[in-house]
Parts: sequence; C-alpha cells; structure tokens
Amino acid sequence: MVQPAQKLTFELVVNGVSHSREVEARRTLADFLRDDLGLTGTHLGCEHGACGACTILVDGAPARACLMLAVQADGCAVETVEGLAQNDELNPLQQAFKKHHALQCGFCTPGFLMTASALLAENSNPSETEVREYLAGNICRCTGYQFIVDAVLDFKAHLIR
Repeated sequence: MVQPAQKLTFELVVNGVSHSREVEARRTLADFLRDDLGLTGTHLGCEHGACGACTILVDGAPARACLMLAVQADGCAVETVEGLAQNDELNPLQQAFKKHHALQCGFCTPGFLMTASALLAENSNPSETEVREYLAGNICRCTGYQFIVDAVLDFKAHLIR
C-alpha cells in the first residue's frame, strides 16, 4: 500500500508578498512557484540544475528552483522574474534585454535576467569577462550569448552614469 506523502507547512516571501502554505515535503520550489502561486516565469528546462532556466533569487543569491524543495525556502525571501517589473513597466535590465534583442525564443530569458540581477547587485561594474563568467551556468540555444552580454553591459553603463 502506498503511503500518503508527508506534508509540511512553511512560510516565505515571494516578490514582496508573504505566503504560508502546506505542501508535500518532496515538492520542488519550481513547482510550488509555478503551480501553487501561478508564477510561470520560472521555467523548467532540464530539471537537473544544468540549464539555468529556473534561476530565481533566494535571499539575494541565485538558486536553481528545480533543485530546491519548497520547504527549503522556509523563512526566505524569494524573487522571481515577475518581481522585476514594477507597475507593469519593465525594469531597466529588462529594457536593456529588449533593446539589445537579448532573447529569441525567450525560454531562457527569466533565468538570465535573475542571474544578471544577482551579478549586478554584487558587482555594479563588471567587466565583459566577469559578465560572461557569471552567466556561464545559464544555457541559451538561440542567441549566441553576445546580445545577452551586451544587454548586461548596457545596463551596467546605466548604473554608473
């Protein structure tokens, strides 16, 4: 006989909104964000943590939502790509991605935006090499990366003006 899955209660803040939920202990943070909160910008690509499409920020640090259990985010502040825009206006980093055509199919874009956000919070003046190294854990099959790097560097210029 199959045993019912254990459920645990946890609390977290997602994009500034507090949530207290009960979930199966084995539920991933990606599934919780997508299915329970309707934040579908967290994309699932490989589900092994290799592609970076599911990258979010947990307490300001990039994390793979497909590798984290939802309950591991108990007490944490989580930021998803939906939290970047304010009042339905793209934030300057998103605008830079649009300006530089740093997306094609767009599937990897949320992960790149969140990873770049973490980089720029940590280092507001990264070199091109530092941008490339920081983004190396995110995979894009469409753009060839140059436009993504250009967008991050353009946003960096916006920060230091």
